[in-house]
This record gives sequence, structure tokens and C-alpha cells, in this order.
Amino acid sequence: MISKRTKYGIKALACIARSGDLKPIQTYVIAERENISLKYLESILIEMRKNGLLASKKGKGGGYYLLKPANEIKMTHVMRVLEGPIAMVPCVSLNYYEKCDDCPDEISCSVNKLMIQVRDNMLAIYRNTYLSDLI
Repeated sequence: MISKRTKYGIKALACIARSGDLKPIQTYVIAERENISLKYLESILIEMRKNGLLASKKGKGGGYYLLKPANEIKMTHVMRVLEGPIAMVPCVSLNYYEKCDDCPDEISCSVNKLMIQVRDNMLAIYRNTYLSDLI
């Protein structure tokens, strides 16, 4: 299950991408359109700006806008920024690997084998899905 933070982040990105024009969209407009708490949305947008998905402009006519076209924003990047590791357990993560404390042998671990399949299938979907596909 993805977090509300990730769900709202994807909704906000899609809202920005749907606007079509290159002028920034104000945070309150996104919040109203997507039914997201303004304060919560602000923290999500800041995180996405820090990680290169969005840029912002202050002042009159300001707001948030995509740094790249929607057809160049892969969902793998979005998911890692918003959710962190894509793997459901740390022992199968490609970018955030950690050995499980309760597992003496990953090679014979049935959970590890299952989670590798889950990770690989999720990655295939995220790698082949762009923000433009969601709008």
C-alpha cells in the first residue's frame, strides 16, 4: 500500500501536468482541485522541488511547475522521491539494501524469493510508466 503522501504527490504532479501550459500553478489551486490539505500539500511539493521534479516561482503569477515534460518523468523517480524504497522488504531493495536481522540466509529464504518477484514486477510497471501516461 502506498502512503497518502505518495498518493497526494502523484495527484499533484498530474494536476500540474494536466494544466498543459507552462505557467506555474499556485498551491491552493492544486489543493482545491485534488482535495488535499493545503499545509500537507505544501510539504509534499517542497520535497518534490528539492528532488528535481518541480520548480517554483515566487510572487505574482507564481506557483509550481514541472522541470521536465510529463513524458520524461518516470514513475520510478516519483515513487523513490515520495515513497522511498520500491522494495517491500530491505533485503531485496536495489538502492536501499539492508540485510534482514531475522534471516540467516537470503538464498533459501522464501520471503526473499517472493519479494524479488514483487519488486521486479513493480519496477517494470514504474519504469514503463511516465507522468504523461497518468493524464
